[in-house]
Amino acid sequence: MLTLRPAQARGHADHGWLKSAHSFSFADYHDPQHVHFGPLRVINEDRIAAGTGFGRHGHRDMEIVSYVLDGALAHEDSMGNRASIVPGEVQRMSAGTGVQHAEFNHNPGGETHFLQIWIIPQAPGGEPGYEQRLFAPEEKRGRLRLVMSPDGAEGSVTVRQDARLYAGLFDADESAQLPLAGGRLGYVHMARGRAIVNGHALAAGDAMKLIDEAEVVVENGQQAEVLVFDLPR
Repeated sequence: MLTLRPAQARGHADHGWLKSAHSFSFADYHDPQHVHFGPLRVINEDRIAAGTGFGRHGHRDMEIVSYVLDGALAHEDSMGNRASIVPGEVQRMSAGTGVQHAEFNHNPGGETHFLQIWIIPQAPGGEPGYEQRLFAPEEKRGRLRLVMSPDGAEGSVTVRQDARLYAGLFDADESAQLPLAGGRLGYVHMARGRAIVNGHALAAGDAMKLIDEAEVVVENGQQAEVLVFDLPR
């Protein structure tokens, strides 16, 4: 079964310094039909204005992944990590028993555009953790590159859940197929551009839920950047 969700159907928030589109219920946006999909709990498409950001705040019992599309995201946390996340990098922070962090756009002349992804871990608690890795454009060109997995396969960042995230860049006749094992869920988020996914046209911000489907097929991209999740039920 395939279910399409257009970008405009997401929840939206405009805080002035932050503009956000919520794929799932978040903060003041609540949609009982879109609370989570398997352990995928949040995909927020955030745009942070120049010189602003999220002050220090806390999380626990969540796997938090940041995927930057444009600009740079400065990060600092109570584990002592200080970093700048740029396009091509994937950051994973395991909140575990509790962590404090802050995120800022220090660029005075442009916004930071990124995806904030939350995944419910297999078990609560555990020591907080942090990881950040670069995946060059050529690794994602015309293919679905594994960037997150439970075991760090193929140099991906690790996550405390039986979930995998693939990222790909597609143009023209480039295409890729990702098999889905029986009983697994698939979720596709079009980060930018356009592509045909399982025969359906998706544009930036659109999503597709797949239940009891054998594979995800991405083709006919137009400057497309695609994220594909392979999830447990």
